[in-house]
Amino acid sequence: MNNRHIEHRQIDCGEVEIHAAIQGKGPVVLMVHGFPGLWYSWRHQLPLLADAGYRTVAIDTRGYGRSSRPADPARYDAECILNDLECVLDSLEVEKAILVGQDFGAQAVWNMALRRPHRVSAVVGCVPYDFDLAGRACGGSHPQAPDGTPDTTFASATLRPSEMFAAAARKHFYHMHYFQTIGPAERELGAQPALFLQRLFWALSARGHLLDWTRFPSAGTGYLDVLADPEIPLPWPWLSQADFDVYLKEYLRTGPGSAFIGGLNSYRVADRNWELGAPWADANVEQPALFLCGADDVVLQMLRPDWLDLMRTRVPRLAAPALIPGAGHFVQQEQPEAFNAALLGFLSGLPR
Repeated sequence: MNNRHIEHRQIDCGEVEIHAAIQGKGPVVLMVHGFPGLWYSWRHQLPLLADAGYRTVAIDTRGYGRSSRPADPARYDAECILNDLECVLDSLEVEKAILVGQDFGAQAVWNMALRRPHRVSAVVGCVPYDFDLAGRACGGSHPQAPDGTPDTTFASATLRPSEMFAAAARKHFYHMHYFQTIGPAERELGAQPALFLQRLFWALSARGHLLDWTRFPSAGTGYLDVLADPEIPLPWPWLSQADFDVYLKEYLRTGPGSAFIGGLNSYRVADRNWELGAPWADANVEQPALFLCGADDVVLQMLRPDWLDLMRTRVPRLAAPALIPGAGHFVQQEQPEAFNAALLGFLSGLPR
């Protein structure tokens, strides 16, 4: 990626600074990463969208990279994240933008479209709407199952996320439950950050096996214990050694103790975010929307069978979903050409 034309900006948002990488001119496309991610996760999209006539903005969300990293989990709830996104838009002096999000970033952009609709002209999510770990599986304020059975292991209209995390952890190791306690994950993952990142990138990719965690008990198990070594060493077709080194350097920018604080604290506010979502539980996303995901994304294996039908009822202007073959959770990096083609096709149908 040519970095000469990328502007790097530190945006003062009051309690935090948000780092943004900006390229191009035109309508703003704001891209929001998840865990593990950075602004750099959109390296294949920045120049392409800039060439297509968009002002493309990729941020490090709070807790990541060059943005501020508060220690308190409460400072990572949905309101904090949405305030950050609004602050970025204000700094760019734009009222509305097209938002694109992956993983936790998808949760943020769907929420932004629903809760701050005057700031969002269209939305692209790489995780289905409302099937995130603070969602309600498109069930609104009413349960989907009469017997109270959870809709997924992390999204329900009736059960708090932490209750479902704990129920899963009684059967086998479950990282979402493991992360709830402050300290153990910081120590474990901070002690071997390169090993953790490499194993997690592989596990979440099209060739990985993240769900192997079901073979491990919760007692005495850490996250590194359930993440297998990659089947092939770096470089991979979608991640070079230089790319990996960028991730490692940026995560370690503030030291190993806070290397992964953004992701860990995002899991810890799941219950709070579930509560914050209650007023919008029965509301629909009304903007033009695209679901753009890797066909081999492990998230799709964790959803109820009718998830797409349910999402269509809650996102009435949803375009035909784009499931990209040969891509897992990091769809925009694993298959950038197919991702970019689908994204540009959607954007071309929007008013300029």
